[in-house]
Amino acid sequence: QVQLVESGGGLVQAGGSLRLSCAASGRAFSTYNMGWFRQAPGKEREFVAAIRWIRSSTIYADSVKGRFTISRDNAKNTLYLQMDSLSPEDTAVYYCAASRGAATKQSEYVYWGQGTQVTVSS
Repeated sequence: QVQLVESGGGLVQAGGSLRLSCAASGRAFSTYNMGWFRQAPGKEREFVAAIRWIRSSTIYADSVKGRFTISRDNAKNTLYLQMDSLSPEDTAVYYCAASRGAATKQSEYVYWGQGTQVTVSS
């Protein structure tokens, strides 16, 4: 069992930056693929970025590529999402999640955090 708790959300102006953190319980954190997803009002939850447990290889949605950076610190059981050049379109609740399956398939993620709100003003 893995419990995930996100933090770092908030209100930021367009062009600004935020860094999200996701603290994980349990000793198996390093063996999970970890991902960030987001859900904007009235929209379905979508994939943002993932980092595999093997070699920490990363994958990004096209909409955030070049602006967001996912990373993990296995010693601290923590996942991060550095978000730069934010735009109002990035406004959403951001969730971290853990998977033992495919890193980009939302259905493969079995553990989810409660989410943290990110609001970008224009």
